[in-house]
Amino acid sequence: MKIDSMSGRSSDAGIGLRPAMPGQVSTRRVRWIAVVVGAAALSMGAAALGQAAPVPCSAPEHRAFDFWAGEWNVHGPGGKFAGTNRVQREYGGCVLHERYDTGRGYSGESLNIYDEGRKVWHQSWVDSSGLLLLLEGGLRNDSMVLEGQTTGADGKVARHRITWTPNADGSVRQLWETAAPGEPWAVAFDGRYTRR
Repeated sequence: MKIDSMSGRSSDAGIGLRPAMPGQVSTRRVRWIAVVVGAAALSMGAAALGQAAPVPCSAPEHRAFDFWAGEWNVHGPGGKFAGTNRVQREYGGCVLHERYDTGRGYSGESLNIYDEGRKVWHQSWVDSSGLLLLLEGGLRNDSMVLEGQTTGADGKVARHRITWTPNADGSVRQLWETAAPGEPWAVAFDGRYTRR
């Protein structure tokens, strides 16, 4: 835009807009600017759509424990009913949230997540007895194997290893083993999850 020094009016001859009065912006000029800005915004929006951000927790490693998701009846050795377990995907599918209840006064829950930075699965278990159990690990063959340790009020350390294995019939075996440091593993619980 040029301002004529004699009249003080703008000249838009280069873009075919009529001159505006001194101190005014032409209506055509405002429309032209709006069209240019709108086209630029649409262009940037289309580019952003073409390069969508990756969906969090969508890599196969994040889905490795999905076989455990569901509503379950849990039975111990000999088929004795042990309780119910509900394992749900939460927080955009990034977390498996477990809620276990025996129906006899004992219950607990865990949060399970794949830590992409460290390349490990992590579980934090808490229960009505006051236990906090932190486990880490990952897939071994077709089983999820997580290990950790606890320290009792008496200062004694116990190692824990829990293995979840999907079965061909859709059930899941959970084998919980414990041991004192340097001692062999002993079975603490051997359960079978069947869908409710």
